[in-house]
Amino acid sequence: MSLPTTMKAVLVEQTGGPEVLQFKTDYPVPTPAEGQLLVKNNICGINYIDTYFRTGLYPSPKPEILGREAAGTVAAVGPGPNPANFQVGDRVAWLATGGYAEYSAVSVGKAVKIPAGVSDEDLMGSFLSGLTVLTLAKETYPVQAGEWVLLHAAAGGAGFLMTQILKSIGAKVIGTAGGAEKVALVKSLGADVVIDYRSEEGKDWVKKVKEVTGGRGVDVVYDSVGKDTWEGSLEAVKRKGTIVWFGNASGPVPPLPLNKLSPKCVKIARPTLFGYIETREEFEFYVNELFRLLQSGQLKVKIHKIYPLEEVAQAHKDLEGRKSTGKLLLRA
Repeated sequence: MSLPTTMKAVLVEQTGGPEVLQFKTDYPVPTPAEGQLLVKNNICGINYIDTYFRTGLYPSPKPEILGREAAGTVAAVGPGPNPANFQVGDRVAWLATGGYAEYSAVSVGKAVKIPAGVSDEDLMGSFLSGLTVLTLAKETYPVQAGEWVLLHAAAGGAGFLMTQILKSIGAKVIGTAGGAEKVALVKSLGADVVIDYRSEEGKDWVKKVKEVTGGRGVDVVYDSVGKDTWEGSLEAVKRKGTIVWFGNASGPVPPLPLNKLSPKCVKIARPTLFGYIETREEFEFYVNELFRLLQSGQLKVKIHKIYPLEEVAQAHKDLEGRKSTGKLLLRA
């Protein structure tokens, strides 16, 4: 396959708002090193974590190309180990960095062949987010049928998938969302109770959670909002319950005095997906479960919009402005 020497890519040279996302048309195409594939990307996922690296909330070396997942075809195979026998032309999805570009050099250890019947769009609408929510519901806190779960941002990219995963387990789900459209969407996924935090009732969502659970509180809270919800999450969880913080959409949870946990013997967790899929065996376990859910139709995917690469700044504005439901994608 004849490869170009330059490509379209989005470069971040300094931290800041969406305006620091620079669309380039002459960025060098990377060369795959040992144990890497060069992938010609078709669809790249946009995730809230990308905004954390852009703003500097999560420090990372600059300049950099954001984007932690994409689907495309193998354009070249680097030297060294290739245990999955990747070949030029294979359809693949990957987790790494550098997805906001036409080509990415990625590790063979975090790439996987896409099975027939799964589209690039559906996979990128559920790949990093889907793997995240599967690990949260099965490892961080293994949810059991009949348990009460509070899920913040239930209409977002992760929340949309998480609601479905929780209901497939048999949990009783209380979701929070902003606005009538998002509330209706979460209800359509089977959530038992949906609280509109923009409504008058939703302003005191902790009270509503207590009412729904008979004053007991929920068994577990999944909170990707952070700064605006962390105190309420501590109030809403039951005695001996668990809070899982896995995002910072409103800003990070401030330093937490541990004695705040002692009155109700609360357990807290702050997981990250890559801690659960470090080995190839772990990665394949969760990827295969995601493929099964997609191929069987048990997991529905909602794509908010597919943006061309040059409109990435607008995509970030839409994501941070909470103007989206489901997943935002980039066409490379």
